[in-house]
Amino acid sequence: MENVIGRTEEKALIKRIETSAEPELLAVYGRRRIGKTFLIRNGFSQGLTFEFSGTHNATLSQELESFSLALTNASGGIQLAKPTSWIQAFQMLIQYLTPLVKKGRKVVFFDEFPWINTPRSGFLPAFENFWNSWASKEKNLVVVICGSAASWMIKKVINNRGGLHNRVTRRIRLLPFTVAETAAYLKAKKVKLDKYQILQIYMAMGGIPQYLKEIEPGYSAAQVIDKLCFTKDGLLNDEFKNLYYSLFDSAENHIDIIRALAQKGKGLTRNEIIETCKLTSGGYTTQLLDELKESGFITPYIPFGKTSKDSVYKLTDEYSLFYIKFIENSRARGQGTWLMFSTGTSWKSWSGIAYESICMKHIDQIKNAIGIKNVYSEVSVWRYQPKSPEDQGAQIDMLIDRADKCINLCEMKFSSDTFEITKSYARELENKLKIFHAQTKTRKSLFMTMVTTYGVKNSDSYPGLIQQQITMDILFEL
Repeated sequence: MENVIGRTEEKALIKRIETSAEPELLAVYGRRRIGKTFLIRNGFSQGLTFEFSGTHNATLSQELESFSLALTNASGGIQLAKPTSWIQAFQMLIQYLTPLVKKGRKVVFFDEFPWINTPRSGFLPAFENFWNSWASKEKNLVVVICGSAASWMIKKVINNRGGLHNRVTRRIRLLPFTVAETAAYLKAKKVKLDKYQILQIYMAMGGIPQYLKEIEPGYSAAQVIDKLCFTKDGLLNDEFKNLYYSLFDSAENHIDIIRALAQKGKGLTRNEIIETCKLTSGGYTTQLLDELKESGFITPYIPFGKTSKDSVYKLTDEYSLFYIKFIENSRARGQGTWLMFSTGTSWKSWSGIAYESICMKHIDQIKNAIGIKNVYSEVSVWRYQPKSPEDQGAQIDMLIDRADKCINLCEMKFSSDTFEITKSYARELENKLKIFHAQTKTRKSLFMTMVTTYGVKNSDSYPGLIQQQITMDILFEL
């Protein structure tokens, strides 16, 4: 078995499952290429007793044949007949497992679980019967079900109202690597890059293990991005549509929402998404947003002083944003492409949005860096739209509302050198503080906080304006 990098909480949970001495039904979900299968295959110390994976768009007959082959391989090569139904298939599995679970803890793994449940196949009721009538009584049995279609897993398994209602004993929602986990993974692959270059790679493709696996030692961030994104055989050159259509049966509306959010770094409300994408205001829009959220592509943020119905949705999948901004309509290809883009105006706007998104995902590290790790706080966004031509608007991309009567107003700036505050930017910050205080009527102390790559060059030139500053180094802390 291979070593699992990072995933500290997930590995600890698997360890508890291994030693619980109870029947366990573990549901694992997360987007495509996130490392779910790798975690299960390598996370359990004793390995897997039986493994079966669904095939996308396979027929019932094909799935049953694949199942019989998997069971044949697990049982030592004795050829087994193809079952005529899933009820019969699970009876065959029970016969195989019964003598084994008497000897010790065994793990059974169903990968791409939603794909096995083809229309009118009867798979899900058969699995429910397998768990309820036999597996749930076997104290030495662990059953793991895994799927990339996160919304399906939640609706059909975790929130099941039928035979699987409240049957899942453990769950893992597997997220992309953090920046620190990404650095650890690259180090394990003997890839030596400094923090700025690792951050550039993360901004382009996120912490997706299967993407990071393509990076070879001896290449700069620019070379890596050129190879993976701007060559015809690069993994990320045409990954975008494959990604969404493998997760959602009808992905056109999902992609429309992603495109709309890619154009609005500040995010869009539900009503703005409906208007932009020409959707209906009913349950279908809610379903689309929930599916994208649970799959990790978008994140809702509740504005300061508002409720969840006022949530602002942002595109938080790094690769999707990068693809739409640079890959999709680019004629440039091959070596030097990314260096060319990185000198343009599109790079500046993209890097700012991508860096903000990464900081929002690493709020625990930011809280720790500013000394409020143990202070209860809530993270939100805020914007004020002017009511008249004489009025002035303002936007704050991240604020940390603290229980100790303080609020950190965070400004996140990505640059290749130490960041310099200009006179115009200083006035902009002062106006943000003034407008936020006037519109919210807050009595809390306001701390303007800078989160930059290499620090602020001239904060002393504006005494009292910047209360705290931290650098990208904190993103690399576990």
